[in-house]
Amino acid sequence: MIKKNEDYIGDVGDIGAGGEGIIKAEGATVFVPFCLTGEKVKFKILKCKDNIAYGKLSEVITPSEARALPPCPVFGKCGGCDLQHMNYPAQLAFKRESVNATLMKIGGVYCDVNETVPCSREYGYRNKLVLPVSIEGGVAETGFYARHSHRIVPVRSCAIQADWADKVFSAVQSAAPYLPDGAVRHIAVREIKGKFIFALVVRRECDASPLIKQLEKNFKDFTFLLNINPDETNVIFGNKWRALRGSGFYSAEDCGIKYRAGANTFLQVNDDVRSMLYAAVLAEAEEDAVIIDLYSGGGMLTAMLAKKCAAAYGIEVVEEASRCADELRDANGLQGKMFNVCGKAEDKLDEVLAATEGRRRIIVCDPPRKGMERSVVKAVAASGAAKVILISCNPATLARDCGLLCGTLEDINGALFKMGNDNGAYKITSVTPFDMFPQTKWCETLVVLSRKYDK
Repeated sequence: MIKKNEDYIGDVGDIGAGGEGIIKAEGATVFVPFCLTGEKVKFKILKCKDNIAYGKLSEVITPSEARALPPCPVFGKCGGCDLQHMNYPAQLAFKRESVNATLMKIGGVYCDVNETVPCSREYGYRNKLVLPVSIEGGVAETGFYARHSHRIVPVRSCAIQADWADKVFSAVQSAAPYLPDGAVRHIAVREIKGKFIFALVVRRECDASPLIKQLEKNFKDFTFLLNINPDETNVIFGNKWRALRGSGFYSAEDCGIKYRAGANTFLQVNDDVRSMLYAAVLAEAEEDAVIIDLYSGGGMLTAMLAKKCAAAYGIEVVEEASRCADELRDANGLQGKMFNVCGKAEDKLDEVLAATEGRRRIIVCDPPRKGMERSVVKAVAASGAAKVILISCNPATLARDCGLLCGTLEDINGALFKMGNDNGAYKITSVTPFDMFPQTKWCETLVVLSRKYDK
């Protein structure tokens, strides 16, 4: 029987969905991060219950050919990256297999998953930085949280961030002696076409000019916001904002759409892969179709679809995002083609379906990590839409939603049951992972479903 705090040697038989190695030892299944399939490793048991255990890698005795040397000195301590020990071709293969296995295991969906679309940059791809900061005694501790904690792992650089991030680390360190102890929580930065939006998140009002002066040494075209957030929660931003330099917003153009972005505007963190993903969505949207875009956010994808297709309706619950979508519509001359509806998708979808009755409709859905509400899935299944295009950053909830649409899962009184058939309204025509987040276990997945009895 396997025991806590004991050392063992075993062979890694497979990789789990989180990138952890799976090892059979002493009658137990042991999950050990940072291992690769086929490796012989030494590990220490940290936790065990019944026949499931979790271990810590001590030594790689026989390394895999896919093993890579992580460039980050705190890889394994910082909670940001999961796969720096795996070479990039192996990462792409892992993500494809992870999506495939999750669709089968959770959704009961069996289909061919396309190869993962790679990112052109394995490192340095992020356009957004959210940096936890703690200042005590005029000394700044900057870094990223350890896995499953709010303990800052001190770092002065990050391999997956763009080069400009190092200058932000340096500016915070230099300004720390002039900023009040205990006030600063985070600095958030977004880069948009060579322009920068900085937001300093603080517990209370304070003078941020020392940091602005340090940033001005390396950044010319930037705006700076102070955000007041006294609440001790996991939410980064509070409700109170003040622009201390510039307007707090920048206008830009992407994929042919003019838009305005602020510190809290949602944009994918990887510009290159976002463009490829959105191009793939557009390729599936016929010019004569009416698009219904669920969870549409600030309206970027809705506007792109409206520009190509007969019309596009965006449904978004956040009022601020819906207002931004209206501004986007007007800035791009899409009045009469782009319609923004503010409300919950489960409340507004039937209304939009009724307004578009008799037209060829395509539903596009990019929900949050938790996936679609069950009522939304049921409404989509009954919609009669010719296609459903799903975008997801969470294979588990994607598998559940696909299973419900395809009929391999059924919701009976709130519980899910595998049905052993696919008698649902839709069938999957393609599944494609996009590597939006190299070096991590996450990817974006694009699933296209067609109606089985499309008229």
